[in-house]
Amino acid sequence: MSISPTVAVFRPDDDRLERAVDVLETLGAEPVPDPMLAVNATGTVPRTDAEYVVFTSKTGAALVSEAGWEPGDEIVCAIGPATADALREKGYAVDLVPDEFTSSGLVTALESRVDGARVEVARSDHGSSVLLEGLDDAGAYVHETILYRLVRPEESGRSVELAAEGDLDAACFTSSLTVEHFLEAAAERGVREDALAGLADATVGVIGEPTAETAASLGIDVDVVPAEATFDALAHETVAAIPSRSE
Repeated sequence: MSISPTVAVFRPDDDRLERAVDVLETLGAEPVPDPMLAVNATGTVPRTDAEYVVFTSKTGAALVSEAGWEPGDEIVCAIGPATADALREKGYAVDLVPDEFTSSGLVTALESRVDGARVEVARSDHGSSVLLEGLDDAGAYVHETILYRLVRPEESGRSVELAAEGDLDAACFTSSLTVEHFLEAAAERGVREDALAGLADATVGVIGEPTAETAASLGIDVDVVPAEATFDALAHETVAAIPSRSE
């Protein structure tokens, strides 16, 4: 008889975590929801003098709507379809979504358009430098507005203990910050090395090469980096890569 693999997921404790749990359950896994990110809104909105405004998350879309942002003639860009859908749900038109749903994909989509243009990047305080540097190299006048800050919830760490005990079959990291917060939670509990050992025996999936690089730099071997930067792709490919077990 096969045993359902335990898979840790670190999404913020909102509809994203609920949906991630549903996806993993559909794939036959036993989800271990352990939010490693919480959102602290700054209450700010994008500047009004930009020709392009770039959003990199559903959270950003929701927060600018709550803060009453009213765009003018800006070209609104979203990093991927989920962010684009969130903006449209709030009544904003979306003009550009890159073929590759990453910061580098956004740079590729915009670099031939933005030489001499003002580009406003509206996102969290932990956004990748790839986007700002790439747009700057393309000749844009880039300004970043911090819409929210990402912090680690005090109660996080359930998955850390399972990993340290060797009871975690897989982990799905969705950003560099989730990797860093996982290890911070492990260090607080005095089980950092044991948790790393547990991850070495588990299947580790991550979204994006920057997350993979962060994991590697912190001593975590990455097994799965899906070509599509979505949680669905991450969950499917990670679960598929877990070695089968039986009782």
